[in-house]
Amino acid sequence: MTQSFGLIGVGAFGALAARHLAPHFDLVLHDVADVSAQARGIGARTGDLRDAASCDIVMLAVPVQKLHEVLTGVAPLVTPGALVLDVCSVKIKPVAAMLEILPENVSVVGTHPLFGPQSGKNGIAGLNVAICEGRGGRGGETAHFCAGKLGLRAFEVTPEEHDREAAYVQGLTHMLGKIVGSLDLPDMRFPTRTYELMQQMVEMIRYDSDDLFRAIERENPFSSEAKQKFFAAARKLEEKLSGD
Repeated sequence: MTQSFGLIGVGAFGALAARHLAPHFDLVLHDVADVSAQARGIGARTGDLRDAASCDIVMLAVPVQKLHEVLTGVAPLVTPGALVLDVCSVKIKPVAAMLEILPENVSVVGTHPLFGPQSGKNGIAGLNVAICEGRGGRGGETAHFCAGKLGLRAFEVTPEEHDREAAYVQGLTHMLGKIVGSLDLPDMRFPTRTYELMQQMVEMIRYDSDDLFRAIERENPFSSEAKQKFFAAARKLEEKLSGD
């Protein structure tokens, strides 16, 4: 029998996720906005918070800044034995919040799809997703689905391992993209391949929300270390170029 899947939050990433999840589940979408047209277009249905939160699997596709509030609303509605997932860009704080707020008879898995609407617009097969076991032993099952059904490259890691690497893998690249993007460089007539790749990086993050950028830079406990190393290296290089 097809499992029910409640997707809470149908923003830019939630809409992308919904398209890929709809073929595999009885998908219920819930958002503060009207997403009925989106649901019809992918063969899903809409529901209120109770409808989505009482599904066999529940995914919280909301900014990390809103996660505590959403968890508080979801906790009384989840079904014993259900699996609850998040898709936040950091993992230590979200997984801890899910373990604290959700009932103990609910399984918890933290996920971080390391892609978004821009990088996944031509398909998500071959892209990366991090899976962090929280409670209930269903992390392996989640990784197996992501790899076997969605074609993703699934990596099972601890929340701390994730955040430590993400401070560089995501935090550093987003910071570089924001800096280069703020220069508002014009199209060049004869760019190098390296320049083209840099512009691709800028384009991939150009439409990311401010909430996402703040989460990457402020909610990751290892981001300060990464930023300090980056700016120290930049200052050292500037001093070198300014010297004799």
